[in-house]
Amino acid sequence: MTTPTLDIITKVPERAMVVFAHPDDAEIGSGGVIARWIAAGCEVTYVLCTNGSAGTADRALTPAQLAEKRAAEQRAAVDFMGVKHLVMLGYPDGGLEPTREFLADVVRAIRAYRPHTVFTHDPYRIKGFQHRDHRAVGLTTTDAVYPFARDHLHFPDQITGEGLEPHKVRELWYWGMDEPDVIVDVTDGVDQQIAALIRHESQVPGFNVPKGETIGNRVKARARELANGYAFEYGAAFRRLTARG
Repeated sequence: MTTPTLDIITKVPERAMVVFAHPDDAEIGSGGVIARWIAAGCEVTYVLCTNGSAGTADRALTPAQLAEKRAAEQRAAVDFMGVKHLVMLGYPDGGLEPTREFLADVVRAIRAYRPHTVFTHDPYRIKGFQHRDHRAVGLTTTDAVYPFARDHLHFPDQITGEGLEPHKVRELWYWGMDEPDVIVDVTDGVDQQIAALIRHESQVPGFNVPKGETIGNRVKARARELANGYAFEYGAAFRRLTARG
């Protein structure tokens, strides 16, 4: 048994947001926690940044057909999880750039749905490959959280023209990090995470699950490994930034 080193987070915020690059990233990165938090009354918003139009090995599908299919799969996962709001920005898969327009879109979502906690990809991971879109989403979300959504002189047209107000996110949680510092007991959420994940039917063949296993076995094995040494069976780990004041 390993010696626990991560802070165990048990508090559930009133509102949370997940900002992610492709359909299925939210379920992979934060699905167990989101399932638990929704069950505890948390209002969750998903912000899907691309249309997923390049995520297949099936040469029979056109990008437009794939985008339509993946949008339907994401809606099915959202409905199953009980996510209250789904924002689909529709940027091209593989073509996401950290532009001013993209930053404005994420700031707008934060100001509109006012989350306490935001989850996203860790753009600073160096111990492994990472999709370029993931890095772009992680960087843009980080900037949107601080300082752009918070300060009224950034994107003031959203305030004067759209009736939004600045919003200060209290915590930013990264998944896919090199070194986590917090962990959540997802024993009561991992089955929902898996059930939501397999609703992304077009992606299941590409999850590279070893022969004789299932995606559920794989997710649970990883969650069980993270929970080793803690007083729960399955865990999900993140790197957390907390706002001052």
